[in-house]
Amino acid sequence: MLEMNALRLFDEIARSGSFTAAGELLGYTQSAVSRRVAALEREAGGPLFERLARGVRLTPAGTALHRHVVGVLERLERAGEELAAIHRGTGGTLRIGSFSTANVHLVPSALRRLARPGLEVQLVEGLSPVLVERLNAGALDVAVISDYPAGLPTSPVGLVPLKEDELLVALPSEHRLAASDEIELADLAGETWIEAAPRGQPTLLTQAATAAGFTPRGGLRVAEWSGKFGFVTAGLGVTLVPELAARAVPEGVVLKRLSGSLPSRRVYAALPPSPLPAALELVELLKQ
Repeated sequence: MLEMNALRLFDEIARSGSFTAAGELLGYTQSAVSRRVAALEREAGGPLFERLARGVRLTPAGTALHRHVVGVLERLERAGEELAAIHRGTGGTLRIGSFSTANVHLVPSALRRLARPGLEVQLVEGLSPVLVERLNAGALDVAVISDYPAGLPTSPVGLVPLKEDELLVALPSEHRLAASDEIELADLAGETWIEAAPRGQPTLLTQAATAAGFTPRGGLRVAEWSGKFGFVTAGLGVTLVPELAARAVPEGVVLKRLSGSLPSRRVYAALPPSPLPAALELVELLKQ
């Protein structure tokens, strides 16, 4: 391996045609320049400069080496600029993970304020436990996660609280309670509920319904929020919706707050032990 400082010295000598001028530019004495050039020529396997009465010039081997050295030094300079931009938070790639309803408004609105030339954003959508695994594996720089249904991760990630995600109920716009300001969950005891979880698996709905004194009548299992809204619009049932998804509600569906103390989920930003400046800035925007 040719040592980088020696390559920089070699490049300056090749450009200036002078050991003395290159040494003065880089802060080397004449003897130090001679020693470094001699060591470089030993590593290169032969002479790189012809010594002239006034200055030096490249040998054919020196010309060949200089062509490669120029490319190496240019790449190192670009690498240094890219690293500096990453450490400033103004460049590089920011890899973000988030769960689906966080992508309705929370994450996009923060990214819009973070956007700048030179900063590339990569987004992965997934369940919170999977996102934490990817964060721990070094595949993500920041993740937006929730404590539902799997709870908070026990792995050593840094957690920053973002918000309490309240549950709302989605009703067809012609529903008998659509004009109410606030609804008691017990008033919906006879409704068909559209859920995502497999039958028999505890959910926030079953917890809340048990506290209200009834067992929710299910039958429709729809995983995606957009699909749930379609069934509600068609009048085939009602569903609970996290507040984060409120901006995605289509025409024909109304959201109503539920009275009383209801279960909710908490939303966090998860960070690795040494977060990037851009990741920290994104977390601040998410908090805002």
